[in-house]
Amino acid sequence: MVKPGKFYEEPIDPYLPSAGNRGYRVSRYELDLTYKVSSNRLAGKASITAATTEIRPRFAFDLSQSLAVSKVTVNGSRSVKYTHQHGKLTVTPAHKIPAGGALSVTVQYAGTPKPVRGPWGEVGWEELTEGAIVASQPNGAASWFPCDDHPSSKASYEISITTDSPYYALANGVLVRKQTRASQTTWVYEQSEPMASYLATIQIGPYERRRVTPARHLVTAEAPLEVPMHAVLPQRLRTAFEHDFGRQPEMMDTFVRLFGPYPFADYTVVVTDDELEIPIEAQGMSVFGANHCDGRRGSERLVAHELAHQWFGNSLTLGAWRDIWLHEGFACYAEWLWSENSGGPSAKEIAAQAHRTQAGLPFDLLLGDPGPRLMFDDRVYKRGALTLHALREILGDAAFFDLLRQWTAKYRHATVTTEEFTDLAAHFTDRPLRPLWDAWLWSKPLPA
Repeated sequence: MVKPGKFYEEPIDPYLPSAGNRGYRVSRYELDLTYKVSSNRLAGKASITAATTEIRPRFAFDLSQSLAVSKVTVNGSRSVKYTHQHGKLTVTPAHKIPAGGALSVTVQYAGTPKPVRGPWGEVGWEELTEGAIVASQPNGAASWFPCDDHPSSKASYEISITTDSPYYALANGVLVRKQTRASQTTWVYEQSEPMASYLATIQIGPYERRRVTPARHLVTAEAPLEVPMHAVLPQRLRTAFEHDFGRQPEMMDTFVRLFGPYPFADYTVVVTDDELEIPIEAQGMSVFGANHCDGRRGSERLVAHELAHQWFGNSLTLGAWRDIWLHEGFACYAEWLWSENSGGPSAKEIAAQAHRTQAGLPFDLLLGDPGPRLMFDDRVYKRGALTLHALREILGDAAFFDLLRQWTAKYRHATVTTEEFTDLAAHFTDRPLRPLWDAWLWSKPLPA
């Protein structure tokens, strides 16, 4: 029961009821950050440009309690009341802003950043042995900047990070400026394509950056001749990386052919000096641990998975976490497609094996709405991939890959839903697809 006078709102997403906010739409974040590696100390100024969607007395942003706010302005005015409680920075402007009005908020803050704890472990800003990593899926962005931390809220970013000069600092987008003063270096990145907050990242470590031999693509009106690809990693891992990630240009070529033009300016793989349990995607980059460079290409399946997320997850981003199969099912199926196109087992063979495995697991998951507890369950990945393979069997290869290319083109840099995908798929066959979707997305038993 809500107490009288209590400010209450329905959650934007029941999977993460405390994440995301109402009353505005962010168009741009400008983050000016300074990070001290030795003490894990972060100081920041966030400038948020938004437009209001309704008249309201106050606006909230997601921000971890590990960071203390020292100053807030709204539309240039310091006549602002603000509170910072329970992971919400709530600001009350001196005057109400009309619907459709400009909302320009600056926040100065500092503290010792820590990951956000949740049902899926710890996510967000995390210390490495020497440096830092940011892996925010699904709700860790608030661990390092004030934001509207929901995937349907996509904006452009400028990220400036100042840190100790021996370290390499990387953020999303294109490096537009780098300046060294005394013992510190400032790196400024521009991410012009819209990005969800959980995909924003900072990576800091004893790294070097090198160019990866670019993949040559078919020349089309939409795609450039090549996608610039880079590696940022410790020098000691360079030889193993060149072997383990050596087929990445060919992989890029394959995915451009199957999925359509690569959606960003370039692609960077970061390999940390530490081991990581799993690799993670960010917009325009993927992050792997030193353990994924084993000299035997033991993680090539994951290399394909993370690259595929640039299309499915980063360019086309779910609007609600119930639709997570649109990210993970597609990226998992991309692993199978890479195998099929690189001399390994066919997607059909891998699907048959995956189906046998799934048949031995509990049937308590609804792929189209798995619930927050199971949203990252491996069955979402494998059943999602099996759903796509079942669709491919019905459509045939030509129509299936035409569908994927139209899907990525129509919703490039946008927010997507399961319904939009199923509606689009209906245009590629005369056969009714409702039985397929009912069986695979909306029933718990594993279809034949």
